[in-house]
Amino acid sequence: MPQYKYKGRNDKGELISGVLEGESSDGVARQLMNTGITPVEIQAHEERPSTDIGELMRRQIGFQKVRITDLQLFCRQMYSLTRSGVPITRGLRSLAASATNPLLRRVIGELVESLESGRDLAGSLARHPDVFPPVLVSIVRVGEDSGRLEESFQRLYEYFTLEKKTGQQIKSAMRYPLIVLVAMSIAIGVLVMVVIPAFTSVFAQFGADLPLPTRIILGVSDFASSYWYLVLGGVAALVFALRAWVRTESGRYRWDRAKFRIPVVGSIVLRGTLARFARTFAMSYRSGVPLLQALNLVSRAVDNEYVAERILQMRNGVERGESLSRTATTTGLFTPLVLQMLAVGEETGAVDEMLDEAAEFYEQEVAYELENIGASIEPILIVIMGALVLVLALGVFLPMWDLARVAF
Repeated sequence: MPQYKYKGRNDKGELISGVLEGESSDGVARQLMNTGITPVEIQAHEERPSTDIGELMRRQIGFQKVRITDLQLFCRQMYSLTRSGVPITRGLRSLAASATNPLLRRVIGELVESLESGRDLAGSLARHPDVFPPVLVSIVRVGEDSGRLEESFQRLYEYFTLEKKTGQQIKSAMRYPLIVLVAMSIAIGVLVMVVIPAFTSVFAQFGADLPLPTRIILGVSDFASSYWYLVLGGVAALVFALRAWVRTESGRYRWDRAKFRIPVVGSIVLRGTLARFARTFAMSYRSGVPLLQALNLVSRAVDNEYVAERILQMRNGVERGESLSRTATTTGLFTPLVLQMLAVGEETGAVDEMLDEAAEFYEQEVAYELENIGASIEPILIVIMGALVLVLALGVFLPMWDLARVAF
């Protein structure tokens, strides 16, 4: 959502300035008037990227990054501070002094300066989109407008807690197949670089014609042994090329869609993503975020371009006057049970409760599949290993048997 820089005057005639997110300048003006501020000037605002090369490099390689655990702790501390009645600026100074993450500590210090200059808390948070996600900014804005900031931070803390749990489950699902693939790659490398070259001298002594599979295997082994640096460089170049492709708009969309087609693991990732959608949507809806804005927020919170596109399709359908359950059906993402729960939620006015139930449903499915992922992947790995052993046996050992039969 675009940001707008504004200037306005409050009931006392004091000049106030800041930055707000909105669909348009008219939407920002309505937000300001709802909070008792008469807008004087509103113009589009673009956050300027940092020019500190060292800081940009540290963020790029991950040395400076605010993780979900940091956001979880931040929201829990802000909930405690607002609940106890501590002034926000004083509380933020305390948080900055105790923060262990250097980037978060610096950003909290900038939040204090922004608040002291007259900006509201949500506008101050919105000036740091690389640290605070849009869903956090929007929930805080709703809490400020409704006078329930304490409740907003409590819900955000619960949300990030569940997000962390879901992320850990997905990482657990990916860890086992990745470890096995790495081990298989190392084993193949050892065979190609060490074991197979030992047979080359044996075959050369006999001077017999070797079958085509054997010549191919020996040729690959000889190239890898002689030009190993080219092989490593090619693998590194391929990895960097894939990462660069994934950063593009079309590449990210295709990769996010391909994740769900990976055997065994894809269904787990899909259910984990849908659980995040349901949790985020339920929290936004319960906090009072307008439905269309909530769908916009959720599309950015799911961290998957393919699912985000489907959510925006839902938003367009709701904007045309269709029901939420009907637009969800057209996406093809949700199970019939979840669609039925959404329909019941719309009929009873308890959409947020039904979405929480849907999130629990998906999380239970993820937990169940994680418990059985080993049994599901083992047959696939056995087939792959069997194929590798067969190729090596046909390419290496069959010529030895032929040579032994000729010798005798």
